[in-house]
Amino acid sequence: MHIKTNDTVVVMTGKREDKGKKGKVMRVDPETRTVLVEGVNVAKRHKKPRKQGEPGGIISKETPIYASKVMRVCPKCDKPTRPAHRFNKNGKKVRVCKKCDAEI
Repeated sequence: MHIKTNDTVVVMTGKREDKGKKGKVMRVDPETRTVLVEGVNVAKRHKKPRKQGEPGGIISKETPIYASKVMRVCPKCDKPTRPAHRFNKNGKKVRVCKKCDAEI
């Protein structure tokens, strides 16, 4: 997958309120090709208290979105880009921004 945990991404398509939002990737699931982005695709769940003293109420939590709907943001040029893969001087494979040619 082109997205990894702790990457900063921007939502390219989706719900009107989520489109264009930036957030940090909290979890990646390669099997279902989904990512969990902080503050994006928030759903409200009604939680009932199960034990005495445990609070109940309406809880907001992020739900996964497809990885194809988000794009990595380059830390140097601050633009969304799909990273290219190249080898650096040491022979290690690294991700590179296609717009500014900086290592990600």
